Amino acid sequence: MKIAVLTGGGDCPGLNAVIRAVVRRGEQHGLEVMGVHEGWRGLMDPPLHDRLTREATSGILHLGGTILGTSRTNPFKKPGGSEMVIKNLKGLNVGAVVAIGGEDTLGVATKLSTMGVNVVGVPKTIDNDLSGTDLTFGFDTAVQIATEAIDRLHSTAESHNRVIVCEVMGRHAGWIATHSGIAGGADVILIPEKPIEIENVCEHIQRRHRSRGVNFSIVVVAEGAKLGGSEARIAEKLDEFGHIRLGGIGQQIAELIEKKTGFETRSTVLGHIQRGGSPTAFDRVLGTRFGVHAADMVARGEWARMAALRGNEIVSVPLAEATAKLKTVPPEFFAVAEVFFG
Repeated sequence: MKIAVLTGGGDCPGLNAVIRAVVRRGEQHGLEVMGVHEGWRGLMDPPLHDRLTREATSGILHLGGTILGTSRTNPFKKPGGSEMVIKNLKGLNVGAVVAIGGEDTLGVATKLSTMGVNVVGVPKTIDNDLSGTDLTFGFDTAVQIATEAIDRLHSTAESHNRVIVCEVMGRHAGWIATHSGIAGGADVILIPEKPIEIENVCEHIQRRHRSRGVNFSIVVVAEGAKLGGSEARIAEKLDEFGHIRLGGIGQQIAELIEKKTGFETRSTVLGHIQRGGSPTAFDRVLGTRFGVHAADMVARGEWARMAALRGNEIVSVPLAEATAKLKTVPPEFFAVAEVFFG
C-alpha cells in the first residue's frame, strides 16, 4: 500500500522525528511512503509530493522544522477543496494518509475520514492543547526554551531593579506559560483560562517588593491571555481556520504595571523562537514513538484514529475525541503555580 504523510499548521520541534519513524516502520510493513509538501495544500492542485525512503530521511532526527514544509491550508474553505483532495489521493493511488498536526490539521483529517478517506493522526502542537493525549511532542522543547529565557530575564531584571513581563505562546491554553513559569520561578503567571485582574497582579508584585525586600519581579503571560475580556491582536484578518494573529499582551501588561505601581517595567516576546531549533531528547523519543505507532495503525487498518500518549503507553484514540474540544489548564494544576505568586 502507498501511504501519504503530511505536516500541517505551525512548525514544531520533533516533526522530522515522526516523519523518519513513519518511513522506517512503514518500510518494515511493506508500505511505500509518499511525502506531501506544505500540509493539506500539497493535496490540492497541483499535488506537491515526492517519495520518502530510509535514505531520504536519514540524518533528520535532530533537525527542527519539517522537511515536508507546512501551511495552514483548509481544504474545506475552498470551493470543491475536499473533493479535490480525495480525487488527488485516488489519482496518486494513496491508500491512507498520516496527518501530523494540531487541532486544525486533525480537524480536517476528521472531516475527510467521514468522507471515506483512510486517515491516521499524530498529535503535534507546542501548546499541548489537544485532547485525547497526555502530551504532544514539541511542547517539552517549547517549555525548555521559555524556561531558559526566563532564567536569563531574572539576572537582567535583578540588575536593573525592574519588573519584566515575558510573553510566551499559548492561544487558548496556558500550558507553556504555566510550566515555564513554574520552572523559571516566575512571580506571576497569566493564562487564557483565567481572565487577568490587573489590580491583583500589581498587588502580588507590590507585596513581594515590600515583604521580601526585592526590587525586581518576573511576570509570564500567554499570548492569548485576556485583559478586559478580549485578547490582544496584531491584526484582525482571519486565517483559513478562523484564527486572528495574537500578540501585544505582554506590552499592555507591562505598561499597566508601571503605571499602577511606579516600578520600571519592560516586556519581551519570545514568539517563534519557541518553535525553532532542535527538539529535546524527550520530544525526539516521543515523536519517534508516535511515528512508529502511526505506521502500525496503518498496517492494522485502524482508521480515523490518532496515536496518543496515555501515562507511559502509546495508544490509539478516536480522532473525533482528540478534536472535539481543547485541553486547557485545569484549576487544580494552576493552583500549584499560584502558591508562588508575589
